[in-house]
Amino acid sequence: MSGRIESIEGRSKVRLQHGMIALVPAVMLLVLLLRSVWDVDIFWQLKLGEIILDHGGPIAREPFAALHLGEPLPAVGWLAQASMALVRSLGGWGALRAFDALCWLGGFWAVAAACRSRGAAAHAVALALVLAFLAALPTASIRPQSFAALGFGLLLAMLRLRPKPLVMIGLGLPLLVLWQNFHPSVSVGVLALGVHTAVDALAWLRGRTRRIPIASAILTVAAIAAMFATPDGFSILAISATNAEMSLAIGASEWRPLWISANWENAIPVLLTLLVTCWLLLRQKERRFDWSELLVALALLVMTVTAYRFVLFWALAMVPVIARAATATGTASPDEVRPVPRWLPVAAVLAVVLVVPFAAPTRFGPNLPLEAIAHLKKQGVRGTVYADFPYGGPVIDAGWPAWRVAYDGRYYRYGHDEWQYNGGIENGYVPLVDVIAKWHPAAFLIQEDHNAPLARELGRSPKWRRVFRGQDGMQVYVPKKR
Repeated sequence: MSGRIESIEGRSKVRLQHGMIALVPAVMLLVLLLRSVWDVDIFWQLKLGEIILDHGGPIAREPFAALHLGEPLPAVGWLAQASMALVRSLGGWGALRAFDALCWLGGFWAVAAACRSRGAAAHAVALALVLAFLAALPTASIRPQSFAALGFGLLLAMLRLRPKPLVMIGLGLPLLVLWQNFHPSVSVGVLALGVHTAVDALAWLRGRTRRIPIASAILTVAAIAAMFATPDGFSILAISATNAEMSLAIGASEWRPLWISANWENAIPVLLTLLVTCWLLLRQKERRFDWSELLVALALLVMTVTAYRFVLFWALAMVPVIARAATATGTASPDEVRPVPRWLPVAAVLAVVLVVPFAAPTRFGPNLPLEAIAHLKKQGVRGTVYADFPYGGPVIDAGWPAWRVAYDGRYYRYGHDEWQYNGGIENGYVPLVDVIAKWHPAAFLIQEDHNAPLARELGRSPKWRRVFRGQDGMQVYVPKKR
């Protein structure tokens, strides 16, 4: 009798474990939806998306930067901008949060589902999702990079499933072109496809497989071509190089190595994921990893260590590696016990996505100058708003076309000399009189610590009056009425 009770208790425990595993995707979504909106650049992205929708396609001329109006405008991420603007126009910030979170997580779920369908244990896939999610979570906010996560995740899923060549090519070609137009990072796909092709070709040459990697080879070439299959064409190379150069010059932490002090906190989940994966691999009695997956993950790890912005791609690449290793070393999945219904994960995700974005109002990060902008709008000014460059995006979203900006977060928009000039202003080398002569600003929106010299000059000037000062040091100045 006691044995029967223990058996029932054991089965109940296993069912509970299955239930917890099935809820992992919903918990990931819940965590993502409860995060605040903190990325300053999403605001100009959304406004540009609105213009793209009104225009019916990419915008060819600069609409925001006061000193660059009418100049050629790169179409970087134009499909993402348009789709996000459309979602916000239909359902507000709540719908946009849900849409963005589903895209971001969709990449993780796609490759996880592929691993599961190829025999990975449920607990192994859940562990892979949790570790990869924690590693990439610090980068998660509403922005076009979410489409890159979806595109790369779908590509990894396809490589894991290995469909027939014609099917793989037929699915891969549109995926690569769309990915590049949503977010210009399909070069990461070139890396993954190239590694898989090389490893499979070597195995074929050594007689270990009869399968010639025709599909992955064709898609590798197609991915290279897709890099230029946007309205920017071959100029995307110069645009990307300029963006990288200016980002490094300004000191953007996501472009810097993982070991700098600004990235130490972000390095913790990366190190945790790496240590757990190494432990899983080392305790194996027999080799249970795929060289293609492992080499892609290692390459992206090197890229992440040298430039943190690649952590999202590395986290996605780690899902199949961890799923294989955990399946090999962990306890066998208790398939003899009837698992939870297959619809449970989907139902849980649907419940979260339909309730949370609207039950939990959108929270905006304290780094966003929304209160200051609201006070500025009451002043009824028109013209150029000189704002610290991180705040250019929110200014554009709130006030265009009445407002233009001196700077914003588009590093590729402004030349090296312009960013040096911005540094001169922030460090007090360029006086207020020169700023006024250059931009003829209708207002200033600055943070007193970030732009201390300019804030002091404005405070002493008889021609400007402060109409707002926030607890965070945000200040708004407008001309004194004569």
